[in-house]
Amino acid sequence: MLTFLATIGTVFLGFLAATGRLVVFAGLTLATAFSPPIYPRVILREMVNIGYFSLPVVGLTAIFTGMVLALQSYTGFSRFAAEGAVATVVVLSVTRELGPVIAGRVGAAMAAEIGTMRVTDQIDALATLSTDPLRYLVLPRLLAGLITLPMLVLVADIIGVFGGYLVGVYKLGFNPEAYLNRTQQYLETNDVVSGLVKAAVFGFIVALMGCYHGYYSRGGAQGVGQATTYAVVSASVLILVFNYVITAAFFGR
Repeated sequence: MLTFLATIGTVFLGFLAATGRLVVFAGLTLATAFSPPIYPRVILREMVNIGYFSLPVVGLTAIFTGMVLALQSYTGFSRFAAEGAVATVVVLSVTRELGPVIAGRVGAAMAAEIGTMRVTDQIDALATLSTDPLRYLVLPRLLAGLITLPMLVLVADIIGVFGGYLVGVYKLGFNPEAYLNRTQQYLETNDVVSGLVKAAVFGFIVALMGCYHGYYSRGGAQGVGQATTYAVVSASVLILVFNYVITAAFFGR
């Protein structure tokens, strides 16, 4: 019994220690934003890497998500003679919940890149040259994730709704004008805003976990692989948690 309790205590203390390291890491990084130097070209480069190069994947994901939502909604609602609600379900689902689908692409790349810099001593070289690694490597990625993900999600919302429209009109036989009217009628500003807030939070979380695990990776190529895996898993768990928290804050009664 004591061994079992000791194991639980060890796991819990390890969790608290890891959480503390993550909070300190995030705090130290964000503190660098309030003093020079700032590297706007590095931030812009990371925004291009996260945003522009993600557009093809985001577009494909969004359009097929909207199309699948329309098909699945129609299949379910047709059992209750409620096919007219398909447009409403598609637009609300896309605008509210597309953020978690889009956010996961960039974390693994950040962990791999920074992890490789760590195991090849490039981060130590930056410190030797009097360049703060947190300011130069981590902060631009956090800001880029925070700024760029809402833009990506806004584009994805439009593409996703369009995908639902294509299926609804050309496959399921809805009247185009009626479909667009129902889409506009039930879409509220709060739905779009909640999706964009989620995207900003998720972008920050994904960038933070990618940078954190990459920054503290050890052990050569194997350590970089482990850091990449940890970044994806931890970001996915935190996204699920914060998705519920933000949804409850916007739509909880």
